[in-house]
Amino acid sequence: MDLDAVALRYAHLALKMSETVAAVPPERWSHASPCPDWTARDVLGHVVDLHARLLTMSAAPSPALPSVEDDPVGAWEGAADAASAALDDPAVALLEFDSQFAGVTTLAAVMGTFGAVDLVVHRWDLARAAGVDDTIDPDDLAFVWDFVKDKGDLMRSPGGFGPALEVSADAGEQERVLAFLGRR
Repeated sequence: MDLDAVALRYAHLALKMSETVAAVPPERWSHASPCPDWTARDVLGHVVDLHARLLTMSAAPSPALPSVEDDPVGAWEGAADAASAALDDPAVALLEFDSQFAGVTTLAAVMGTFGAVDLVVHRWDLARAAGVDDTIDPDDLAFVWDFVKDKGDLMRSPGGFGPALEVSADAGEQERVLAFLGRR
């Protein structure tokens, strides 16, 4: 595993999430997202909580964060900064831990795959709920597709992605990948 590549990808995706989080108008945090029963704030809460859980499971330093309810921008920035610091430290990023989803793994392995996909897809969810630019970079979209295309029902378990949706023959790549993940 190329730890530098993982850290760089994470920094790239975290910056995109930061830009989207900062662009959410205050009144849009309560708007429905493409995730059933989740608002924009719930989507961000999920992402922040995943970061906190992964940092805790990997024994990485996990700072006290403001609540997403009170300070969504601060909660995200704190979670992203802690994850970046952990990924920049090989002793932390490569420390093995047992994950209920991936078995014995490392923070770098999880954030370099599932965590990266989660950031791309949930940034789109948040952007849709907020009414801001939801365009996914083609390279990020290709990364997501490469990771999910062969996962099948594993990624469609409760709390995961929804069933694949049909798209028109002229659908663009972003629409196709998102529909595969149960999003329209």
